[in-house]
Amino acid sequence: MRSLFPVTDLTTTAAAPDPSGLLTDREWSLDELADAYAYPATGASWLRANMVSTLDGAAQHDGRSQPISCAADMRIFGTLRALADVVIAGAETVRLEGYRPARAREAFAERRAAAGQGPAPAIAVVSGSLDLDFALPLFTEPLVPTLVVTGSGAPADRIAAARKAGAEVVIAGEGTRVDPARAVRELADRGLRRQLTEGGPRLLGQFVAAGALDELCLTLSPMLTAGDAQRIAGGPGVAVPERFALASLLEEDGFLFGRYRR
Repeated sequence: MRSLFPVTDLTTTAAAPDPSGLLTDREWSLDELADAYAYPATGASWLRANMVSTLDGAAQHDGRSQPISCAADMRIFGTLRALADVVIAGAETVRLEGYRPARAREAFAERRAAAGQGPAPAIAVVSGSLDLDFALPLFTEPLVPTLVVTGSGAPADRIAAARKAGAEVVIAGEGTRVDPARAVRELADRGLRRQLTEGGPRLLGQFVAAGALDELCLTLSPMLTAGDAQRIAGGPGVAVPERFALASLLEEDGFLFGRYRR
């Protein structure tokens, strides 16, 4: 993996520059990736998104992101999860991607313990209707209780079913609508300040429109799909495009892994 745009918070000391000024091509260790993607040490809440897109803007192929991903993308995916307090996902993404509880990983155990984190991040599912299967392992077998984020008007029987399954219900909106900015605050108030959203596109679009997103980790896949697949963010547009700054850029096998910050 090469660093194409090294910045001060990106670990580069383990490999000597080649004559072109880039790092020698090798696989970065998980520790190096964790250092490169570390959350800001401010103690404030920080919401980052992790998404993958093809060259022609598709965030999925046949409804899933895996076909446009790669092994390095999955290593970064796992690293981002290992650094987070909570992983936020929309109900549709949970259903399509077959979400399971986040697992504890020995490679990150010492780092998480030093940061005062539990063995694995919690999963928070955003759903206004709570149309979820609470018999799935995501709810019955998590290391830490799964959260469901919903509105105050969510069906009472579904709230009861979620709690019976052991999920923590987080009210973050009026009616059945979830307010994205309020969801960020409610999770942070529970000590879940290092936040990671993996989409889907509709949920990410809501965070963008609400001005709640602090960082985007974007994998650009060297593939073309055509078709009518969703972009990484959907829903209503913003009145004025918000510019993010490039924080780092890595490359492996033609895949680009960028980090952009507010």
